[in-house]
Amino acid sequence: MLRDFGTGPFGIYVHVPFCATRCGYCDFNTYTAGELGSSASPQSWLAALRGELSTAAELFAELPSPQPEVSTIFVGGGTPSLLGGDGLAEVLAAIRAHFPLAADAEVSTESNPESTSPAFFERLRAAGFTRVSLGMQSAAEHVLRVLDRTHTPGRAVAAAGEARAAGFEHVNLDLIYGTPGETDADLDASLDAALAAGVDHVSAYSLIVEDGTALARKVRRGDLPAPDDDVLAARYELIDRRLSAAGLEWYEVSNWAAGPDARCRHNLGYWDGGDWLGAGPGAHSHLGGVRWWNVKHPARYADRVGAGGLPAAGWETLGAGERYLERVMLTVRLRSGLPLADLDPAGRTAAEQVVADGLATLTGERLVLTDRGRLLADAVVRTLLT
Repeated sequence: MLRDFGTGPFGIYVHVPFCATRCGYCDFNTYTAGELGSSASPQSWLAALRGELSTAAELFAELPSPQPEVSTIFVGGGTPSLLGGDGLAEVLAAIRAHFPLAADAEVSTESNPESTSPAFFERLRAAGFTRVSLGMQSAAEHVLRVLDRTHTPGRAVAAAGEARAAGFEHVNLDLIYGTPGETDADLDASLDAALAAGVDHVSAYSLIVEDGTALARKVRRGDLPAPDDDVLAARYELIDRRLSAAGLEWYEVSNWAAGPDARCRHNLGYWDGGDWLGAGPGAHSHLGGVRWWNVKHPARYADRVGAGGLPAAGWETLGAGERYLERVMLTVRLRSGLPLADLDPAGRTAAEQVVADGLATLTGERLVLTDRGRLLADAVVRTLLT
C-alpha cells in the first residue's frame, strides 16, 4: 500500500492508551487499568511499540526515496506521564533506534499535572524531550469536577513551573472553555493562572459533547445543559483578547504562542499537509497520500504486531477530492492563511464572498481569517467547499 514519502516534514506520533481514570468528556482511545485487566500493560505495550517501529522502519527503507529525518515527535494519549520519566525515555530511545532524528527535532509529550514532579521533568529533559504540554483545563474546582478531571486547581501551574525549572523553554497549557457552570470570572481566573505560569504556548478548545461519553449522557438526561454557541463565541473572544494582550499571538484558531519558535511544529505538520507515522493502538498515519489506522485495543494491537507487518485496521489512498477538502479544512485555520492558488475556480469565487462578508482578508495571495472569521471558521470552510 505504501508508495513514497511526500515533500513536507516527517513526524512520529506515539499513542499511550493508559489513563488512571476516564474524564467524562473524553472519547479518545484510552483505557484504565480496571478496563484492561490482565489483557495489556505498559510493559506489553512498550514491547509492541518497539516491534511496530522496527517494522515501519524496514518498510520505509524499501520506498523509492530515502526516508527524511524525523523533524518532530509527539507522545500523546491517554496519559503519557503515567509511564514516568524512565518510561518516556524508553519510548524516545525506541524511536531513535530505528529512525534518524534531525538535530533540531522537536520532541513533545503530553502530561497530566498530577503524575508529574520536578524529578519527572528533569528525567525528560535529560532524555532529549524539548517540549511538554500540560492538561490544565480550568483553574476552577467546580469546572474540573464537571469534567471529571482528577488534578487539583493550581497543580497545572505548579507543574509548568517545575518544567521550566528543569530547562524546558517550551511549555504549553491546555484549556477547555464553555463547560456547564463555568462563568466569565472562572475563565478569567484560568487565564490569570496560565499567564502567571510564564508558559510560551496556550491551547484553548471549546467543550464538545461527544457521543458515548459520560458527559453526553448527563446532557441527554438533562443533568447538565449543553454548551451554548453564543457563550462559546464570547469566551473565545475573551481568551483571544487576554492572550494577545500578554504577547501570545494566535497561529491556529485554537492555539496561541509567544513567537514562531514556541509554535507546536508537530501539529503544524498535520495542519500543513506533512507526513507522519502514528505508532500505538488506534494511531493514524499518513505517508504520501496514503493513510492507515491501527487496531484500537492494546491487546489486539500487541497481537497484530507479534504476527508481523503493520498493525493496521484499515488503509485508504486519498484521491484529489479528498486531498483538496483536507487542505482547505486545515490550512484555512492557520494564521499564515490558505494560498489562493490551492483553491479551484469555485473555491476562489467562494473566497471572494468570504472576504466580502468580512470573514477573511487577502494577504499576499493568501486567504487569512479575520477575528470574526476565526469565530466562524467552520462556516468559512463550508462556504469554500460549497
